[in-house]
Amino acid sequence: MDILIPILIACGVIAGVSIVIGLMLGIFSEKFKVEVDEREAKIRECLAGSNCGGCGYAGCDAYAKAIVSEGADPGLCSASDPAKIGEILGVSVEAAEKKVAFVRCSGTCLKTNANYNFNDTKDCRIAYNAPGHGSKKCPFGCCGFGTCASVCPFDAIRIIDGLAVVDEKKCHACGKCVVACPNHLIEIIPAKAKYIVRCSSHNRGKDVKTACSDGCIGCGMCMRVCETGAIEVVNNLARIDQSKCIGCGKCAEKCPSKIIIRHSS
Repeated sequence: MDILIPILIACGVIAGVSIVIGLMLGIFSEKFKVEVDEREAKIRECLAGSNCGGCGYAGCDAYAKAIVSEGADPGLCSASDPAKIGEILGVSVEAAEKKVAFVRCSGTCLKTNANYNFNDTKDCRIAYNAPGHGSKKCPFGCCGFGTCASVCPFDAIRIIDGLAVVDEKKCHACGKCVVACPNHLIEIIPAKAKYIVRCSSHNRGKDVKTACSDGCIGCGMCMRVCETGAIEVVNNLARIDQSKCIGCGKCAEKCPSKIIIRHSS
């Protein structure tokens, strides 16, 4: 019996301390609680939930809070319905211009030649650090191992025949693939961009054709026929200024390599 007394006393002390701590936590939580605007939770439900960061904030929670507390633009999330957010805020919200990711390469396995077999881990970042930025003869092209696809929160990228391909219906232009691509092949463009150049090689024409049957040779024909000055050839590569392009299609007609293609109507 004597041995039970210390045990009971210890249990009583522990129980008493637990009750005191519980009461204190309840008091402190009530006293120091942070009031959350109910609109934050409602806006949060309107967002994609992928925490992709495409809006420029750390995640969906941070963006919802910024909309309510800081007056952040409620139309930044391309995966949400701005009209619904506007209803919650009691204002009219216009959707931001839709944008999509674009892979500046057309070098599939059938179109590109190889320097060697790459037998290391199938990761574009590892391949990029190998000789020639991977096994393909074009050092500027897509490595084709899908690092971009692995980071896409919307499952919008597939590797088809050794080339990253974007499903624009799923793409929300969050930009994670842009950051992940070691060869800097992916860029965000307006979904309504009319013509695009599917190449990123800065090699001279002869070297381009040695590496890939589909590649810009930097001939400048597209630039010469463009009536709005929307195309320039810089470092052997044609680039289109989408703000100047009117979609006449003359550049695509004259391109001898046929790497300028129509993107949208």
